[in-house]
Amino acid sequence: MPAPLEIAGKDLRQRLRDRSAIVIGLVAPLVIAALMSIAFKGADTFHYTLGVVDTDHGPVARALEHILHKAPLSQVLTVRDIPTRQSAANDVRSSHVQAALMIPAGFSASVDGAHPLPLSTLTSVNNQIAGNITASIASSFVAQLNANRLSVVTALDAGATDAQVAQLQSAVANLQIPEQMVQRPVGSHPLKVISYYGPAMAIFFLFFTISYTARSFFVDRSTGMIERMRAAPIRPVEILLGKVLSAFVFGLFSLGVIALVTTLVFGADWGAPIAAALVCVAMVIAVVCLTALVIGLARTQRQAEGIASAVVFGLALLGGNFVFISSLPDVMKRIALFTPNGQALRAFTDLSTTGGGLHAVMTPVVAILGFSLVVGFLACLLARRAVES
Repeated sequence: MPAPLEIAGKDLRQRLRDRSAIVIGLVAPLVIAALMSIAFKGADTFHYTLGVVDTDHGPVARALEHILHKAPLSQVLTVRDIPTRQSAANDVRSSHVQAALMIPAGFSASVDGAHPLPLSTLTSVNNQIAGNITASIASSFVAQLNANRLSVVTALDAGATDAQVAQLQSAVANLQIPEQMVQRPVGSHPLKVISYYGPAMAIFFLFFTISYTARSFFVDRSTGMIERMRAAPIRPVEILLGKVLSAFVFGLFSLGVIALVTTLVFGADWGAPIAAALVCVAMVIAVVCLTALVIGLARTQRQAEGIASAVVFGLALLGGNFVFISSLPDVMKRIALFTPNGQALRAFTDLSTTGGGLHAVMTPVVAILGFSLVVGFLACLLARRAVES
């Protein structure tokens, strides 16, 4: 059997006997992904309770409340009638309602006058999204009223009679602003939290393979195992290759099991199996190359663990393993694309939302392999120093 396979087999047997490796490689990613899925459950939908204080009870106020109760607003908010402004303020402050809308007395009658009364909203810093939505609803309704007022004033300036104005007022009461903004997702499926954090946590804990493999290398060197390997006709690159090959096999096994369990148990969507497997293989190759580089850079076990920790948490923070990449600032989104995990998460997100196949992951896979090529080249340059020092 080739020497690298012998070395890899020995390391894998040691790893399977080490319970901590099983915990980090399999148990921890599944537990953290499940907890994050539970914590962020419902984050992809939004619904709130809007308090309405109607002290007008006129036709315009009734038209506004009718709009609030019908689709599509009924899918976003639930209307609760509140008798007074003070009660509404108390409810908003205590979060019994997330925002409130004030319709002043005489509002309907003032709409046709020279000085119409304003609508007002009550919001809280603890529910800013609800406040923004309420303000947007009120602004849209006011814009419609102003358009109606403009049509009536224009008719009067054109010489319309009182009967014609009354007829026009009745007609415009049922009009709506013709231009509407409709938000539609580009992907064919919404991104579930578990479909993001399943791969994210699997990749994050895959990074710990770097530290484990590097520590194993320096333990073997301190116990004379590396010296005995060098006494045999084994080149330094073969020794390093055997070490990282064990990381490759264990990494693939870890990602495969996590993908299977999160899909069957938690309903995660990793995308088309062949495309997802290609991304997993590319990601494991990147981790293998990073492992070899850490071993080549470090002189001692302590140095290897320090460098590995910096690599693990640096890439996890920059690549979006803890937060959705889409929620990061623009500069962080661009930086994430220079990390292998950022590209992998982009690929898994595209697979989950668009249902694409190999064509959807080719760019991320090429980027990850390009990263691996550069890191692997540097690791090969340092291989002899790592084995012979």
